[in-house]
Amino acid sequence: MNFDLPEETRALQAMVRDFAAKEITPHAARWSEQETFPTKVFTRLGELGLMGMLVPEEYGGAGSDTVTYVAVMEELGTADQSVASSWNAHSTIGSLPLLAYGTEEQKRRWLTPLATGEAIGAFGLTEPDAGSDAAGIATTARRADGGWLINGTKMFITNAGTDISQGVTLLAVTGRDGEARKRYATFYVPTGTPGYTYGHKIKKLGWHAMDTRELVFSDCWIPEDHLIGEEGGGLRQFLSVLDKGRISVAALGLSLAQAALALAVKHATERHQFGRPLSAFQAVAHKVADIGTEVEAARCMVYRAAWLADQGRSYGTAAAMAKLYASEVANRAASQAVQIHGGYGYVRESEISRFYADAKILEIGEGTNEIQRDVIARALVKQP
Repeated sequence: MNFDLPEETRALQAMVRDFAAKEITPHAARWSEQETFPTKVFTRLGELGLMGMLVPEEYGGAGSDTVTYVAVMEELGTADQSVASSWNAHSTIGSLPLLAYGTEEQKRRWLTPLATGEAIGAFGLTEPDAGSDAAGIATTARRADGGWLINGTKMFITNAGTDISQGVTLLAVTGRDGEARKRYATFYVPTGTPGYTYGHKIKKLGWHAMDTRELVFSDCWIPEDHLIGEEGGGLRQFLSVLDKGRISVAALGLSLAQAALALAVKHATERHQFGRPLSAFQAVAHKVADIGTEVEAARCMVYRAAWLADQGRSYGTAAAMAKLYASEVANRAASQAVQIHGGYGYVRESEISRFYADAKILEIGEGTNEIQRDVIARALVKQP
């Protein structure tokens, strides 16, 4: 077994680490405190060829594999979770539905600007009354005047209201098969389309520099060619790209845990009490040991899921396991790192406090951990 990353991946990872140290880390606290979306960072990521890593070169992307994507995520997420999570939402659910199901014209028209970094992508699934129950969405789309008329509300949507937002890919109900099952379809709604508006940025516990909003569609008409994929297959299409999104959120968790470990070690070696560094006390040293061990276990799970995806093998269960474990490791690591920092960790000026606030959402986003356990259990236990 060879756990070494390919040389090209290591070189790219080193480049991103250097970029993050110079252009993200020094400003992350200010962006968080001011709740500022750092547009210029995403423009620079586009210039570096990182905004379309999972998109083929023919559409302006880099055509990278999933392992390389995870390696880059480690560096961005260790620097700042808001930037990394916005980048992740753009790179996966904001772009992959167009790649997987869009027509050639749709890919050239909407995917290419996303992949080159001219614009940032968003996906609208969650609603005020539908989250884990994706099939329970109430937003509707009905045929009208040679196109579709969309009505409904989406909630907690990332990247839709920035100054480089191009539009939103959304899931809507298009009807029913008789009196039984709902039919779904995926649509692309460009920013500025009449009838499409969004609210103020939602004030969150963490991810303060990420743009998160409520989206409202009121008799929003779009042409027929804004339908992505086949009508009736929208929910299946969404679920098909969700597994890769779970790997990327798992990588976010890994990066946060790694950041917490680094901050805990730094503070434990620099802070002195009773004439000795904190790291000399077994109670503190054991916390560091536990964090470090769980980080390595999470890294193995995340990269294995990514490797399986790249090999074309079944990876849905591995992705759910990686997301479940890495997100919970991130929360434990952040909590223990704050404990090691003591009072310094509880003030907002401390770097670890930002990661601590960012950690909880990892157990909620991209499918709650309760849902991940359901997915894993179904795979392991044969249902009667």
